[in-house]
Amino acid sequence: MRSVDEWRGRTDDSAPSESCKRRILARQGWVCAITGVPFTDGVKAEYDHVTPLWLGGENRESNLQAITKAAHIAKTKTEATVRAKVNRIQSKRVGSKKTSSLSNPRFRKLMNGTVVDRRTGEVVSR
Repeated sequence: MRSVDEWRGRTDDSAPSESCKRRILARQGWVCAITGVPFTDGVKAEYDHVTPLWLGGENRESNLQAITKAAHIAKTKTEATVRAKVNRIQSKRVGSKKTSSLSNPRFRKLMNGTVVDRRTGEVVSR
């Protein structure tokens, strides 16, 4: 049984206390949970949710891990890619996807903003 209750954030933005951070580091043996790099004087720990909040994870001590900055950047980038795909699929499913102002397949818009007729190649507007 734990002698200290598990830390729980009051909101999703609540940062863990210093004593909570020390418990997380001790639980992991003072190494990064992803890369295994030891946390020494030159390597600082960043605290990341194992299960992201947007996937239903909670802001609590058992869902936090200490990782290096490089590992945190890589993990966040991967999660952002997955989240963008999930959002695209959900938007498509409910039909809330934005349509182009040039939804007519007869026209196309060039990088410089010029609108061109696909059939004739004629410039329609600038």
